[in-house]
Amino acid sequence: SCQKPVDKYIEYDPVIILINAVLCKAQAYRHILFNTKINIHGKLGIFCLLCEAYLRWLQLQDSSQNTDPDDLIRYAKEWDFYRMFGIASLEQTSFLLGIFLTLWWMKPEMLKTNSDFILLLKALLLSSYGKLLLIPAVIWEHDYTPLCLAFIKVFVLISNSQAIRVTLNLNRMLPWLAIIFGLVLENGVVCLFQKMGWDA
Repeated sequence: SCQKPVDKYIEYDPVIILINAVLCKAQAYRHILFNTKINIHGKLGIFCLLCEAYLRWLQLQDSSQNTDPDDLIRYAKEWDFYRMFGIASLEQTSFLLGIFLTLWWMKPEMLKTNSDFILLLKALLLSSYGKLLLIPAVIWEHDYTPLCLAFIKVFVLISNSQAIRVTLNLNRMLPWLAIIFGLVLENGVVCLFQKMGWDA
């Protein structure tokens, strides 16, 4: 699966594998996707959506209003957080749908079976781990927070591109085309929400 006689990462420490994955090295991605038994794709996807929902919830003006500090139930009643989670979920779904549609249209032979779709979905969910950096970026808020958030978005897109490339054994151009189409579809959903008045 690693396209070499031997997967060199078998002998490496997990910390080194993680560092190489953060550096978006194709061999590290191949090792993680094909030669390990990682089964946290769904949990990681949900946690990334929670991070994104939390960021959006903090940016809402309603959530920053000063209320009684003794009101502990307030946090459980924050329906805006659940709304932001739903919006983030729909945007993520439309992004993934755009990627799948583009790849299926350009290279239908690559995604013939359900296992091909599932493997690509797992790879995309795993490669979105950069969204976990949203929480520290918000906690350590400073003047450069918008720039940090933009860098996190770019990092996640680069990771997604590398995951598509490694999973389907493609060149660099087609994964980026799929990601651009996914972003177009995601932004279309964002515009739809804004027109309907659902997004703040």
